[in-house]
Amino acid sequence: MKATTSRQPSSVAAGIFQLVGVIMILSSLIDYAVLLFPPVTPTNLNPEQLQLLGLQQTVSVTTQLIDRGIIPMVGLAFLFAGFWIDSNSGATKKGLSGILQPGALALSVLLGIAFLGLTFVNVNSQRLLNQRTVEQISTRSQQAETQLKDRSQQVAALAQDPRRLSELDQAISSGRVQGQQRDQLQAIKQQLEQFKQDPKALEQRVKEAQTQIRSERDQTLKQSRQDLIKSSVRSGVSSLLLGLGYLGIAFTGVSGLVGGVKPPRR
Repeated sequence: MKATTSRQPSSVAAGIFQLVGVIMILSSLIDYAVLLFPPVTPTNLNPEQLQLLGLQQTVSVTTQLIDRGIIPMVGLAFLFAGFWIDSNSGATKKGLSGILQPGALALSVLLGIAFLGLTFVNVNSQRLLNQRTVEQISTRSQQAETQLKDRSQQVAALAQDPRRLSELDQAISSGRVQGQQRDQLQAIKQQLEQFKQDPKALEQRVKEAQTQIRSERDQTLKQSRQDLIKSSVRSGVSSLLLGLGYLGIAFTGVSGLVGGVKPPRR
């Protein structure tokens, strides 16, 4: 009678642990299924844009999966804690508990393999996405330098064109423009006269602008590399640890099952 009474609280505690574990695992699996459901893709994108969008979605989904990967692990911990309480209280593995234990072990193996695979997928996708970002930054920088060169040539030609300078002077002196527009025209005239007298001044302005464009490009590329390293290390290490952790749970659970089988006493 005392033995039955002493086992009852342990049995209740084991049932609570197992119930909490099942709820956490099921809610996580539903959450994963929703994340893996493919989003609606716009139809007006070209192949290059579709590839870029695919990389962005892959990085986003895998990062969210990794960030939420600890929840099923906690659920499995609750389950195995319930199994351990059952085994130490002398309860036999029957019914739901007997089904949950091998299922939990199989799920641990599957999640371990999945998170090890996510380590490669996430890090590689981030690397490819960073490459595309670097290409875009370099392309924008080249376009800015090309535009700067074209405009400098236009300004140089305008500074050496007496007719254009005369028209600009007439527009200022005629009084047709007033206020801020007149001040802007005067500033342009002064710059053109300066560039006409000293062509090297224009070259100096162009060099300064090129230096600024390249400095901004280098700073953006450096920041992009730093972001890649931080996100890759964070997600990669977390996913690797989760994968090893799940496989460790499975190995420990199997060892417990094998070690828990003891020959009957004589």
